[in-house]
Amino acid sequence: MNDNTHAATLDRPPPQAYTYADLSRLMSYMTGDEKHSASATSTLDVLWVLYDRILRIDPAHLDDDARDRFLLSKGHGPMAYYAILAAKGFFDPKLLRRWCRPDSPLGLHPDRNLIPGVEISSGSLGHGLPLAVGMAAGLRARANPARIFCLVGDAELDEGSNHEAIAVAPRLVRGLDALTVIVIDNQSSSLTWPGGIAKRFEVEGWSTATIDGRDHASIESALTEPHRGRPRAVVAVVEKKS
Repeated sequence: MNDNTHAATLDRPPPQAYTYADLSRLMSYMTGDEKHSASATSTLDVLWVLYDRILRIDPAHLDDDARDRFLLSKGHGPMAYYAILAAKGFFDPKLLRRWCRPDSPLGLHPDRNLIPGVEISSGSLGHGLPLAVGMAAGLRARANPARIFCLVGDAELDEGSNHEAIAVAPRLVRGLDALTVIVIDNQSSSLTWPGGIAKRFEVEGWSTATIDGRDHASIESALTEPHRGRPRAVVAVVEKKS
């Protein structure tokens, strides 16, 4: 289990109050042809609400074993993730301008060994949710109160590893109620599920909600709704991927 103490230590900026309105500017620092812009921007609002209102994590104390864990399984579009980590003080925003350079820790996929606050290296789809299930089970076995939040894409749910994770999580003793999965639904999946994405989780015993993935109040409400004894799945619907 990643305690993040081995990640590179990057200079953190002096305290500065960044807001949601600053994210577009921070993302503009990252230039190039392989930005996966649509994938990145589809996650922007959920990521901001998570780091601004939900997650109990302090950039100055990343070795706190009771910190919440956030796992970005949708790792192929990390621009929004990097911008928000910078805005929240995990590293200096100036580093964004070195995006994908040979000497930069900020690559096309986030690397847990290089970037403070990144819990898993991701990009190969289908890994984040199974890792989140295992992490939540391990933390519960140690009576650790940390919560696990995992962000996946709708197309990623086509991976068989996710089907297995969806099935097993509610069936573990007392359910994994420290686990919340957020599915970014930008209608990019090749396959569909009868009744919609939330139904896929619901039939296995998850607590579910489907929300507007751009509405910050709805996102916060869905992520703070009690779900004792069951893992939580929140489907955040955004505009269709173009």
